[in-house]
Parts: sequence; structure tokens; C-alpha cells
Amino acid sequence: MGLTCVVVGAGLTGLAAAWELTRAGADVVVLESERRAGGVVLTKRRDGFLVEGGPDGFLAGEGDIQALARELGLGDRLVDQLARGATLWTGRQLEPLAEGRAAELLGIQVPTDVGGFRSFAGGMAELTEALVSRLGPIIRTAQGVTGIAPTARGWRLAVTGGSHVEAEAVILAVPAWTAARLVAAAGVLEARQLDGVAYAPSVTVSLAYRSEQITGAREGTGFVRAADADGSVRACTYSWRKYPARAPQGFALVRAFLGPVDGDPAAVAHGELCGILGVTGAPLWGRAFHWSRALPRYQPGHAERVARVRERLHRLAPLDLAGAAFDGAGVSACVKSGREAARRVLGRLGMDPGAPPRGQPTRERSVRG
Repeated sequence: MGLTCVVVGAGLTGLAAAWELTRAGADVVVLESERRAGGVVLTKRRDGFLVEGGPDGFLAGEGDIQALARELGLGDRLVDQLARGATLWTGRQLEPLAEGRAAELLGIQVPTDVGGFRSFAGGMAELTEALVSRLGPIIRTAQGVTGIAPTARGWRLAVTGGSHVEAEAVILAVPAWTAARLVAAAGVLEARQLDGVAYAPSVTVSLAYRSEQITGAREGTGFVRAADADGSVRACTYSWRKYPARAPQGFALVRAFLGPVDGDPAAVAHGELCGILGVTGAPLWGRAFHWSRALPRYQPGHAERVARVRERLHRLAPLDLAGAAFDGAGVSACVKSGREAARRVLGRLGMDPGAPPRGQPTRERSVRG
């Protein structure tokens, strides 16, 4: 017997979509090509430090993550931003920046009236870990989707290893290049245009120090480098000052955002921070995170292209798109996109998207390979 829906991708978007579907009583399987769920949301805990490998928070004025957190019983785990403001490294000194100017310099569009940022007491992965725990065995890692084809009752998905899964509906919560290939192969040739979304690489380095090792200015949440200032560190967050309990008492944790570098990113970051923040001595440890394709960058007309593809998909069995590749790159936007895609699919299947929450997700029915 087939499933109600297959969600392809177990990043935050796919997990949020699966949560919405199971709350309405749908039988769901989530297929993830990687060996772990959570996508770019990644928190490492080490020696009392909380190290974020991906996003470290979300805009306080956006309610989608906060609503989901309350549903998962994490409402009391939300924490507010502590320090505010940022500075500019001119190449000679740190100078104050107007509110919101730091994000603008980094090419990030942030409203000026968002009320700062929020996160989770145990790091952003608290949210994805809670979703994984609640969704349980419906999440299948190391199972990528290699193809999708229509059937009389919905869709048939080819899975790595030679197996397949059939379902009435599919939600693709995957990067643009994967979605473009799968949807075009399913017969919607317009989807090839989605591959025009460009992804910028990201390299971040978290460095741990004793507090007394940082002797220079450290007001606010961090600094950004002026465009005409030399260096590989484009920006730096004072993680231990931005949110509570990011470092043990008497210690400091900074997070540097780097451009392309030759050699060890941690060594490069430490070397530059010595001159900017007056760091003395060696770091206690460093941890680098490389994302070859991080934040999507949309070309003009992106929203219109996505709308055309979705309109074309509406003529087929339920197949929807969700995630940063289509509806906005912030983590809150990803939650919203996933849940809205799930509601559209539920509506097309004649199921009630507003059904009361169930105690546990519906158990997966067996699928014949």
C-alpha cells in the first residue's frame, strides 16, 4: 500500500513540512540523501561551548519558528539576543555602525524594525533535533531520490540503491539544482529555469579563547570588514556576547566568516583577529565549517519563475516545492515555506490542514520495493 506523501529532503524545510503533514494524519516518509537530518542547521557542543556550524538565530519579529517551537514543547527554550549593534573594521580601527548597516554591508536584507534576533538555549539544532525525535522512523537518511515519474495514483520515486517509493503526493524540499532536475524529468520543462539560482559558498571558523586573551574593543555583537580593508575575515560574531551560555564563565567564543583562503582557515582567522581584537596567545581550539553551496542568490524575476512552475505543477498529481531555493533564505522562511507546501498538498488531497495535533506522527505503512 502506498503512502500519502513523500518529503524529499530532511533539512529544516522538509522536517517542518513532514511535521505539518503528520499532524493532519498523513502517512509520510522523509527521504534524505545525507547521513544526518537537519541540513545546514548544525550545532556542536564542546567543553561547555555551543558552536553553530550554520545559522545561529532568527529574526525575533518572525513568528514561524517560534510557533513551531511551542508546538514541539520548546517555547521555554527560546532565548533573546543580549548585545546589540555592530562595528566596522576599517583596516585601522573599529568604528560604530548604524543599526542594520552590518547586514546591508554583507548583502543581507533585514528589516530595521525586527526587534533583534532570537535563538535556542542549546543552539539552533534544538529545533531540528526535536523534529527528528518527534517524527522518528519516518525519516530515512542516506536515501537520495534519483528520479520521479507519474503513476495512476500519484508518483513513483526512484531511490538510491535501486528501490522505489510510491505516494499520492510529493514535496521537494531540496536545493534548486536538484529540484530543477527532478521536476523537469517529471515533465515540467519550465523547471529547468530554477537552476538559475546561484549559491554562494560559506566558510566559518569558531575559535575559543580565555576571556583575558581578547584585549581589544568588543562592543556589540561583532564587526564587519569594510570593502576596501585588506583581509580574509569578512565579518566576526562575538558568539559569547550575542546569546547566553555560548561559552563557560571566563571564556570567549568568536565566529569568523571568511572569503576564499589558502591554508588553514582557523589559522588565517586567528591571525587576523589578533590585529583586530587584540587577541593574545593561541586559541584553545578552532572549528571550521565549509558549505560549498550555502545561501541562495536569486536572479531578477525569480518569484515569477517559481510561480509559473508551481502553476504548471498544479495540473499534475500533488507535487510541490519548498525551501530556501524558492521562498526566502532565512530559517524562519524555511519553516514557513515547508508548512505552507504541506498545507497546499493536504488541501489537494482533501485532508484538513487545520486538524488538531496528534500525539505522535502516523506510523508508516509498508512500501513494496
